[in-house]
Amino acid sequence: MRTQSELGGGTLYDLGVYCTNAVRYLFQDEPLEVFAYAAARDDRRFREIDEMTAAVLRFPKDRIASFTTSFGAADVASYEIIGTKGRLRVDPAYEYEMALKHSLTVDGKTTSRTFSRRDQFAPEILYFSDCIINDVEPEPSGQDGLADVRGVRALYRSAETGKPVRLKKRPGLKQEKRRAPVAKPRLIHAESGSA
Repeated sequence: MRTQSELGGGTLYDLGVYCTNAVRYLFQDEPLEVFAYAAARDDRRFREIDEMTAAVLRFPKDRIASFTTSFGAADVASYEIIGTKGRLRVDPAYEYEMALKHSLTVDGKTTSRTFSRRDQFAPEILYFSDCIINDVEPEPSGQDGLADVRGVRALYRSAETGKPVRLKKRPGLKQEKRRAPVAKPRLIHAESGSA
């Protein structure tokens, strides 16, 4: 738990980034607007950061996600997706040292599934190393991580101002513009500089 703001401390940076990443992945979209409330008890550990933050993210097509992160609450790491025909509960959802459990309820009928415990870090390191060795852009890319941080920063801004924060649409590849490379300029009455 980071408790210094200049070191990137706070519940959203430490915990909330997983929530924003999960919902962005689920919706396959970027939030349009976010709103957050932050709170901190009279505890010296939370002088510089939030102890707890509740967040609401509004996505295109009238989809909404909400979550609460806390350093002071009981240890809970679950999420629930509620749709028009049922719901999916994952509990635990973000843990790596225990099995993950899914409970899917559709039309009143619940089925459960357990995913065995496994090492999630070694495959990530191997994959990333292979990307470096083979000069391949990793997936997800750094742009994806930047989008998560962008959402967290907007949530903190909302908590500070008490107002919703609209997010600008992230540029897509359709906006990419390519031009021929520029040529080295011809020197006029000058010598080339040296390094």
